[in-house]
Amino acid sequence: MKHAADFFSADERELIRQAVHAAESSTSGEIATMVVDESDSYHDAIVLGGMLFAGLLAMVVAIVLHHLTIWFYIPAVFLCYLPCRALFVRVPILKLPLLKRSRIAQAVRERAVRAFYEKGLYRTQHASGVLIFISLLERKVWILGDRGIDSRIPPQAWQGLAHELSAGLREGRACEALCAVVGRCGAALQEHFPRSPDDVNELSDDVITA
Repeated sequence: MKHAADFFSADERELIRQAVHAAESSTSGEIATMVVDESDSYHDAIVLGGMLFAGLLAMVVAIVLHHLTIWFYIPAVFLCYLPCRALFVRVPILKLPLLKRSRIAQAVRERAVRAFYEKGLYRTQHASGVLIFISLLERKVWILGDRGIDSRIPPQAWQGLAHELSAGLREGRACEALCAVVGRCGAALQEHFPRSPDDVNELSDDVITA
């Protein structure tokens, strides 16, 4: 799995930057894009996965060595646990089958909200910041707007765009899909937040990574 820092190539980053700049050219709204490796460490899945794999590996070793006794099996599980746990840390995608969909969705939502405040998107003059948040491990997208936007554009309005971008991620069209979604966000913002003569660019147009 690619990491957030190198998920988009330099050329793709420039295309996204241009898309954000174009989308903001007719609105006072501010659009930020962000990519993270994963939204949570999912420590519970690491522990559970390590235990399950350790139990399975210990059973295989016990069968191969013909030591099918509890006195051999339990110590073998303990010996195998740390290497198996390390496997789930090093290969994060192994954690996903052990997680409920609701748990994943909650983690992505909470990480997006935290990023919104960590990156200062709430500080725009008209409270008109929009964050397009991509979490790579989960292949999930969350789009959220500041209070000024939520008062005119309900959060549910962004769900279709989030699903569209998620599909693009799964299909290997991440840059194309993100640029398209940025453009549609800009069109929605233009309707409610037309650009004012004294408007300034308050947020960077570059992709944020973490």
